[in-house]
Amino acid sequence: MNANFELTGSALITGLAIGIAAVAILIFLGRYYFSNLSNTKLNQEKKQNTLSRAMNKYPQADIFRYSPMIWKFSMVAVLVFIIAAFNWTVYEKEVFIPDDALVMDVDVEIETPRSAEPPPPPPPPPPPTIEAVAEVELLEEEDIEFVDQSVDADTYIEAPVYEASTEDAPPPPPPPPPPPPKQEVEEIFKIVEEMPRFPGCEDLEASMDDKRMCSNRKMLEFIYENISYPSIARDNGISGTVVISFVVEKDGRIADAKVVREIGGGCGAEALRIVEKMNHMQEKWTPGKQRGRAVRVMFNLPVKFHLETR
Repeated sequence: MNANFELTGSALITGLAIGIAAVAILIFLGRYYFSNLSNTKLNQEKKQNTLSRAMNKYPQADIFRYSPMIWKFSMVAVLVFIIAAFNWTVYEKEVFIPDDALVMDVDVEIETPRSAEPPPPPPPPPPPTIEAVAEVELLEEEDIEFVDQSVDADTYIEAPVYEASTEDAPPPPPPPPPPPPKQEVEEIFKIVEEMPRFPGCEDLEASMDDKRMCSNRKMLEFIYENISYPSIARDNGISGTVVISFVVEKDGRIADAKVVREIGGGCGAEALRIVEKMNHMQEKWTPGKQRGRAVRVMFNLPVKFHLETR
């Protein structure tokens, strides 16, 4: 017997529910049928002459005469259940991944983002303003009388007496305020010794190249399993490659995701949605490492939209 049909989990559950309901209906109908037989006037029939027939109070309500039929029905039900169990197959969803999905067939100039921009320099001081001076009335100079201040050897001169000033010296000016601390701008790498990897292959006992190939395959399966071709792009025959740029943080989060190459028709927004959905996965990315420490790495991901021609 060759059965070439597929049974999914929902179909099997539906079949079991229908079978249980059918058995319950048969039990209910049987109870109802035999109950009506017991309430008829069977006791008004003729008395039985033999002892064996007298032992059965209601011969018409003998349920054992249905045993062969119930036995056959049970065997058929069990056989159907066994066939369904052996043919219950769960197939993995087939994911279409375009050829050379990670090949960047376009040149994209991407500026490295910065986590914190340094503060702008202070504005230059305003230029000095020249105010007009009001006219001042000049006073006439008085004649200066010159006094003879010549001295000779007999002239007595009193030495001046120095009097200490009782006034306190003015306090020194306050020191200038310290310059504001420079904001540290953490570097974002483009190429590191160990590039970031999509989760799902870290438990493999393999080399770094094998883990990288496995993570690329997992990433492509995630992208093309969850992506939907925009209806606008499909109706207008738009196809091509969208490039998404994002930064893999030290803890494996995705940050600063943006579209750096758009083809229109909503393809860029759909690709950006898939990349941002990576933050909602149970496992995070494995961050990139440089000299043994985790660093921030910029990742450029091409997402290809391809219309199948029939």
